[in-house]
Amino acid sequence: MTTDSPILFYFEDIAEGMSATYAKTVTETDIILFSGVSGDTNPVHLNEEFAETTLFKSRIAHGMLSAGFISTVFGTKLPGPGCIYVSQSLKFKAPVRIGDTVTARVECIGTVPEKKFCLFRTQCLVKGKVVIDGEATVMVPSRG
Repeated sequence: MTTDSPILFYFEDIAEGMSATYAKTVTETDIILFSGVSGDTNPVHLNEEFAETTLFKSRIAHGMLSAGFISTVFGTKLPGPGCIYVSQSLKFKAPVRIGDTVTARVECIGTVPEKKFCLFRTQCLVKGKVVIDGEATVMVPSRG
């Protein structure tokens, strides 16, 4: 039996106020690949000529691409491997464009000990401006 564990934080390790981030610069390739994987071929993401006719005036990244960076924080940093997404609310506040660096941030705002749930405020920011705001519930493995 090994004592090594890929789990970064167990439920008992997480306290209100703990936070973590992940940053990624969105590329043309990211948008094309996300479109292929998700099936979302909305021309506002893929066709500059069409996007110029929208209120955004140019192509924008898929909102769920940026929201996916929140999942990256949960699965790799806080709590880390072994946690399970239970719910997520999202408010999309501003567009993300090719070349923008999106910083996903999660902060623990509470726990539900009887279910081993941690509640998080979730945000994605570009140049300090909130582009996605929300809350998530994550189930976290327990030491016991």
